[in-house]
Amino acid sequence: MSKITELSQLDLNKTYSYADYLTWRLNEAIELIKGKITLMSPAPNVKHQVLERNFIIAIGTYLKGKKCKVFPAPFDVRLYDRKKSILASKDIHTVVQPDLCVICNPDLLDKQGCNGAPDWIIEIVSKGNSKREMNIKYDLYEESGVSEYWLVYPEQQAIHQFVLDDKGRYQLKRMYADGAAIPMLFPDLAIDLAEVFEDWDDD
Repeated sequence: MSKITELSQLDLNKTYSYADYLTWRLNEAIELIKGKITLMSPAPNVKHQVLERNFIIAIGTYLKGKKCKVFPAPFDVRLYDRKKSILASKDIHTVVQPDLCVICNPDLLDKQGCNGAPDWIIEIVSKGNSKREMNIKYDLYEESGVSEYWLVYPEQQAIHQFVLDDKGRYQLKRMYADGAAIPMLFPDLAIDLAEVFEDWDDD
């Protein structure tokens, strides 16, 4: 079988597994959503990367010495229904690369990334993110059991915080637009929005 190096070599209507994904050597950044290939948005701009860095600094500093770890993209996160145990690569059909994720269970980590739902995912909304993409991610994170999900809106300098309820459904816990954003998972972590967004208005 020939090595897959071009997207044109793949059938976009076919259903693939994570085992297939691992064999590809593509130039394009892709995600696998329930077996279907999805092209990721173009590479983030500098301001997006600076914003991501600011979150990493705030969260990473807080987590220093703790068992939970923060990981920025590119970082493969394999997702499936939370009712299932850890799956083998051939049985996994969804792999995404969140902007940031926090993982507290070291058993989920392996050399390829995270096999299962992170505890907390942060996605930074950019002009390249479609509403369809954001809706798909919302459903995936809810289904797989990501406890806390933040959508960050840079232009508005705001955060929407979603938390799983007792029935495993996301509830909008709070919308932050100033002051400090506080994750439910770490109530003693106050992320200063002025510091996180400090470089956003710079030309």
